[in-house]
Amino acid sequence: YYFAYGAAVSEVAVDTLTGEWTLLRADLLHDAGRSINPAIDRGQVEGGFIQGLGWLTLEELVWNDEGRLLTHAPSTYKIPAIHDCPPDFRVRLFDNANREDTILRSKAVGEPPLLLAFSVFFAIRDALGSLAGHRVAPPLDAPATPEAILRAANAMREIGGT
Repeated sequence: YYFAYGAAVSEVAVDTLTGEWTLLRADLLHDAGRSINPAIDRGQVEGGFIQGLGWLTLEELVWNDEGRLLTHAPSTYKIPAIHDCPPDFRVRLFDNANREDTILRSKAVGEPPLLLAFSVFFAIRDALGSLAGHRVAPPLDAPATPEAILRAANAMREIGGT
């Protein structure tokens, strides 16, 4: 009964010579139902988005030769920091009272906003697609680390002939 919806648009700058990227702006809209506490819900949306940003761009899985996961905690992989937050970060809650009989007609806000960060991944992917005139999809998998972005940029330059 707590199904929620959201939409996000992100603007990035990608350095195709290094693979480094910057999130310039993010616009998020999340369906919180009738929010019980808009300040808390907005913080949950912001936090979920930044967590998703880390998952899709920083948190690389590394296994050893025995198949044991080496990057199993925030102490063993990169997590987002303050410089990963966009300087222009716009978050709105969509007031869409839940039709179901939930607490004060609210909706889930804790985990669903994590998926709004796909807008960042696809903005990076779209920027890379420009290197070949958007004729082919860039070979970019998550996480879009600088190394993965650089590999994809080089592949797109070969395809695009630039």
